[in-house]
Amino acid sequence: MKEKIVLQKYMASCGVDSRRKCQMLIAQGKVKINGKIASLGAKVFPETDIVTVNNKKIELTKTSKFYIMLYKPRGFITTLHDERGRKCVAQLINDIPARLFPVGRLDKDSEGLLLMTNDGDFANRVIHPSRNIWKTYRVTVKPTITEKQLNDLCSITTVDDKPIEPARIEVLTKEPGRAVLKISIKEGINRQIRKMCEKSDIKISRLKRIAIGNLKLGMLTPGKWKSLKEEEINQFSL
Repeated sequence: MKEKIVLQKYMASCGVDSRRKCQMLIAQGKVKINGKIASLGAKVFPETDIVTVNNKKIELTKTSKFYIMLYKPRGFITTLHDERGRKCVAQLINDIPARLFPVGRLDKDSEGLLLMTNDGDFANRVIHPSRNIWKTYRVTVKPTITEKQLNDLCSITTVDDKPIEPARIEVLTKEPGRAVLKISIKEGINRQIRKMCEKSDIKISRLKRIAIGNLKLGMLTPGKWKSLKEEEINQFSL
C-alpha cells in the first residue's frame, strides 16, 4: 500500500523551499491538493495527488542535489525574488542549473555565510531548533563596548519573548572608536543579534556571519559562492 507523507516534507523534497518556509506557504493558502486549498498537517500520496504552489504543479524529480556556500553581501535580501525590485541572493547564483533556496536567513544589512540548496531535508537538518547548531558572527560595534554592556549582552535569555541560550561572546579587539566581537548563538531568531545589542544599548556598524557549526566562511569574497564538499554536507547529518 502506498503511504502518505506530510505536505511540507513533500514540498521540500520537490525543491520548493525549506520545510519551515513550506509551512508558511501552506498557512498563507498558496498550496492546493487536487485543486483544494491545503491546510497545515495535510498529507499527500506523492504518486497520485496533484499539488500546486501558487497554481504551479510541483513534483518529485531525479535532478541533482546542489549544496553551496554563498557570501551574501550587504544590501541583498535573502529571498529568491522581491516584488519591490530589491536585490536578491538568487541574482548571485544564476549560473547554477537548478532552483536553489536559502537555508535560514541573513537580514538585508548583514553579510556573510549563507547556505543554499535544493535539498529540503538537508535544509531542515541545518535549521531545525532541535539540532542546536551554533551560528557564529563577527560583530563590529561603535564607538566601543563597556563592561556593563558586555555583561548585559551575556545575560540576555529571551528575544521576542522566546527563550534563548546565553550567547557565547568573545572580545576580539577593542580600540578607540570601535570594538570587534565574536558572537555565537543557537536559535537564529530573526535579527536576533541586532535585537540583543539594542537591549544592551550597543550600536552595530557591521555584522558578518562567519560560521555555521564547523563550516567556516574562510576566504570566500562577497557575492561569490562555492560548492560544499561531501564531508561538509555530512557534518549536518550527524
